[in-house]
Amino acid sequence: MQDVKKVVLAYSGGLDTSVIIRWLIDKYGCEVVAFAADLGQGEELAPLEEKAAKTGASRLFVSDLREEFVRDYVFPALRASAIYEGYYLLGTSLARPLIAKRQIEIAREVGADAVSHGATGKGNDQVRFELTYYALMPDVRIIAPWREWEYNSRFELIEYCRAHDIPITATLEKPYSMDRNLLHISYEGGILEDPWFEPPKDMFLLSVDPTDAPDEPEYVEVDYEAGDPVAINGQRLGPVALLEEANRLGGKHGIGRVDLVENRFVGIKSRGIYETPGGTLLYHAHRAVEQVTLDREVLHWRDAQIPRYAQLVYNGFWFAPERCILQGALDELQKPVTGTARLKLYKGGCTIVGRKAPHGLYRSDIATFDEMKATYNQQDAEGFIRLNALRLTLGQR
Repeated sequence: MQDVKKVVLAYSGGLDTSVIIRWLIDKYGCEVVAFAADLGQGEELAPLEEKAAKTGASRLFVSDLREEFVRDYVFPALRASAIYEGYYLLGTSLARPLIAKRQIEIAREVGADAVSHGATGKGNDQVRFELTYYALMPDVRIIAPWREWEYNSRFELIEYCRAHDIPITATLEKPYSMDRNLLHISYEGGILEDPWFEPPKDMFLLSVDPTDAPDEPEYVEVDYEAGDPVAINGQRLGPVALLEEANRLGGKHGIGRVDLVENRFVGIKSRGIYETPGGTLLYHAHRAVEQVTLDREVLHWRDAQIPRYAQLVYNGFWFAPERCILQGALDELQKPVTGTARLKLYKGGCTIVGRKAPHGLYRSDIATFDEMKATYNQQDAEGFIRLNALRLTLGQR
């Protein structure tokens, strides 16, 4: 332990990492450099410098990663229509590799001996952080306090903070954890660990309760170019501003709430609550434009890759070669996905009500049932059906 002189800690100012700063100093006798990633937490970042210094950090880095996060992590996942186990749009999973990447950059910059994080030994985040560390700095030394120290619960950490006058937001009365970025907020732990327990109404921060949403629906149009959203309601916006506007619109109508018992990579089932208003809106808009721009077999092939892609991201393999290769293929097929989707937002629902594309594959003169034009010969269908039925008829003889 004595050879560790300087550690860069992924710091949020929350319960776990507040304790970890003091613990690292006491346990290893080392300097602790705290690093916080600005991924859209807003006012949560303001008190971090004072809190980090008060608990013993020699320095705090705050890196504005919002643009990179949306452009290089959120948008690629949306191009892949990535969704884990049918519900989760991967908000935390996408943030962790970026945080870890910047953490390694800072470790090199300050000459640190090690890096550390506040992820527990039961969760996914330890894997996501550490797979990224190893991918970018193979000889890195990692300190994972939850796998080393004597504390066994967040209850004990809260008591530790009270005893050492460490300011925290978690309390014994409200002991669930939150993780926020531009794409979502996740809630887990504490009172939420009972999968039969309905989350309290006042817990949610990004969206109104659907029952309290406006009584009139709102229509929203999203423009896409080569698979990426570029405008909302005709206004072109950069990646961050666009996601913020999507969050505002989705949150106003109570869109994007998910209550999920998911399968963690380590083999544990876990209950998580997610708010992803803007991501949900953009996910459905993207699928709508794809419907009229992608070839059938290309679309079906992409859909077959979604579980694999989402699993790679969820499990922490963002920098793995297979994810990068798969991303390249998915990005290539997104080139024709240019057009506009129209959505109807109402009381928690996000419904596709229109889609159009300047070079779409949809042909109304072929699809119509009203006029049987020469563009499609119905008699051709008979041979098509007979050939496809051949193996079925042979199987009955």
